Amino acid sequence: MSNFPPKQFTRPRPDGARLLAYDVISEVNQRNGYSNLLLPQALGASQLDERDRGFATELVYGTLRMQGLYDHIFAQISDRPWRDVDADVVDLARMGAHQIFTMRTPMHAAVSATVDVARKQLGESKGSFINALMRKASARELHDWLEPVQSIVDDIERLAIIHSHPEWIVSAYFDLLKDRSLVEAELISNNTPAQPTLVSWPGSSTREELLALGATATPYSKYGARFSGAPGSLELVRHRKAGVQDEGSQLVANIFAEVSKASSSTLDLCAGPGGKAALIAHIVEVSGRDFTANEISEPRAKLVKNVIGKFGVITGDGREIASHGRTFDAIIADVPCTGLGALRRRPEVRWRRTIKDLAPLLQLQQELTEAAISVLNPGGFFAYATCSPHFAETTGQVRTILKNHPELTLIDLTPHLPENLHDATRDGSLSLWGHKHQTDSMFLAIFEKRK
Repeated sequence: MSNFPPKQFTRPRPDGARLLAYDVISEVNQRNGYSNLLLPQALGASQLDERDRGFATELVYGTLRMQGLYDHIFAQISDRPWRDVDADVVDLARMGAHQIFTMRTPMHAAVSATVDVARKQLGESKGSFINALMRKASARELHDWLEPVQSIVDDIERLAIIHSHPEWIVSAYFDLLKDRSLVEAELISNNTPAQPTLVSWPGSSTREELLALGATATPYSKYGARFSGAPGSLELVRHRKAGVQDEGSQLVANIFAEVSKASSSTLDLCAGPGGKAALIAHIVEVSGRDFTANEISEPRAKLVKNVIGKFGVITGDGREIASHGRTFDAIIADVPCTGLGALRRRPEVRWRRTIKDLAPLLQLQQELTEAAISVLNPGGFFAYATCSPHFAETTGQVRTILKNHPELTLIDLTPHLPENLHDATRDGSLSLWGHKHQTDSMFLAIFEKRK
């Protein structure tokens, strides 16, 4: 350890990338911020060059993903219970560990630079504590820290530590995938950064235009293209002629639009920030159909309006959609859910959700479903979608819907899938998995209402 600088009280000079990363991580972990919103804002306001932007991005997302594993390591190192250590110290220790164990930052740089952040932001005393933690952590390689974990007999406990997921999520994957190797593959997929995916909006842009900008065609969505640069740098995106949307979400929107192509009126009941709403709205506009979006949040309703063109947005609780006195031929409800299908893009969700969140979410999903069916015209189509593969939020809800509504028939979506999309259904509904399809783990069931 002679390469490490001795304890010193010179003025700390932390670098901008690590300061920015620490600020974002602490906002996410301590004040319930969202990394996918905070980080782009922070980078946009910074003077960092491209190299430092990339470093800060990996440091933020990677630390948030792997902090469960790092907590396991520091719990063995700390001379006080890790749960009792100040949140600021915990976040900085995690950040330092990610540089050492995953980013392969040179040891001296990782330790000294992280300690500089601690000294400037938290003071000399906590800086010394961080220094001690980092020295102890860096004394062993990651595989040495994990060696005792490998001997844990229980698959759920062992995989939860190694791959940095709460045990209840690992258990939920076992319920569906059954096989340990498949569960582990999904956990690894959740920890693999997702490349930005662009979406062309029919009538406003084409995929060929995206490819001409250096993007690569997505394998399943005819509207999508993967892009290695910053989407905000593209004029098509800035001028709202194209967007950013995971390929799985594009497939959900496109399959729904295809199945309901004979419908005159379409409703997106839970439009959210407008990703699916934008694609569906452009598809139906090109074919001369009508579209309406509903969103409970006023700020998000404005975002939706910005991307659906001439169509209208209702601002209100989707459970009260019947109060507007309108009915529709096709309705999609991308219901609020645990978000377990998008953990690779939203790393903090795995730590923010608990098993206790499931029951109220299931109740809300059922209430939104009942509201949608109540305004669905005979012969119409109802699409139930989630960004979660959890059995209770997917197959379990489908069974409840069919039990409560004998007037509905579940449509087998297999004939509506892209020809090259394989092993992507569950009982006839779309069921994507990150480790199989390199998309978010989306679920889509579509029902037809008897005339």
